[in-house]
Amino acid sequence: MTTEINFDGIVGPSHNFAGLSHGNLAATQNAGTPSYPRRAALEGIDKMRACLALGLPQGILLPHDRPDDRWLAALATTYADAPPLLRAQAMSASAMWAANAATVSPAADAADGRCHLTPANLVTMPHRSHEAAYTARQLALAFADPAYFAHHPPVPAPFGDEGAANHMRLAPSHDEAGVEVFVYGVTGGAFPARQSRDASAAIARAHGLDPARTVFVEQSPAAIAAGAFHNDVVAVANERVLFVHEQAFADPAAAYAAIQAAAPWVDIVEVPADRVSLAQAVKSYLFNAQLVTPPDGRTTLIVPAEATADPAVADWLTAMTASNGPIRDVRTVDVRQSMANGGGPACLRLRVVADPATVDPRFLVDAAKLDRIAGVIAQSWPETIVPAQILGERPDLALVDTIRAARSALLEALELTELG
Repeated sequence: MTTEINFDGIVGPSHNFAGLSHGNLAATQNAGTPSYPRRAALEGIDKMRACLALGLPQGILLPHDRPDDRWLAALATTYADAPPLLRAQAMSASAMWAANAATVSPAADAADGRCHLTPANLVTMPHRSHEAAYTARQLALAFADPAYFAHHPPVPAPFGDEGAANHMRLAPSHDEAGVEVFVYGVTGGAFPARQSRDASAAIARAHGLDPARTVFVEQSPAAIAAGAFHNDVVAVANERVLFVHEQAFADPAAAYAAIQAAAPWVDIVEVPADRVSLAQAVKSYLFNAQLVTPPDGRTTLIVPAEATADPAVADWLTAMTASNGPIRDVRTVDVRQSMANGGGPACLRLRVVADPATVDPRFLVDAAKLDRIAGVIAQSWPETIVPAQILGERPDLALVDTIRAARSALLEALELTELG
């Protein structure tokens, strides 16, 4: 029963808009505005419900403990005494974007026949650089059986690794041997290129991938400069389909040729820049969508509401689905709070191809469990966080107590208190 399971990050109770992610246009443009953690988390739950309704298996990853006192201690300070910027970096809820949790290679691709996972080091951004250790703990618990899963340490600094957000997989079907595409950056003008080619190559070696079925592609500097801080803002793949913006890659012709040489059966759906500009792609998160295969076999694109609000993007989606091409259906979800902080539907999930029976069931959800999680969120998550509570001269320590109590309530409800 090997299948693809989407593991969504539950939006944590410390969700706030501190504008920490240089190069992420939405995050920086909304810096300093009030956030709504309860609303954000419930939007994420509703997105998971929509995926379940399509017949897709669904999993979860849990919020990290915030503020990260261990990280602050390593910097010889505490949350109460830290400068405002360090406070915000320690309080970040960015682990909600599970696409950055790890790079995952299914068993069918690996030489030893096991699913391989490498947590992302996220060293480019200080507020994310302290996520890897706790992410590794969760992954080791969720995918614990060494007969089916192999875990690797994060790639060492300074080689930046952003996880699945810069990694795509193509395959005739999820359970067959596929082609893994690693997208790295070299430059992005004023914005940093977050994924190192050396990190991608190290992961491919560690996962035991066949070089003939492994492709390395340079992300377009223009895309990075336009705000595509990860490849998944301009491209997404699923089974035989690659959905990509014309300006996603530095050398599109060479990239397509390399991908087609390794996967001659691939369907490349390229969106021309004269139909949807890079700016429109980044703002609408047309490509930061979940491209999935429901049980009925109709390849479906799950887009944020912002995608259909842009006339050019909406026109493209209408024409694409009417063309009888490989992408047959489009579904819309509301994840406005995540979008306001720079993460669309694709950012919120980590894809793992595995037999659900080999996964710790506490990390798998059905409708009833999502209702239970939503109940904890509705009761315990802060309704709003204003910037002064974190960035003010004196931090709001009562907010810290509320955030920690909310997370503890969730861990107890899910019987995952060992992750405390």
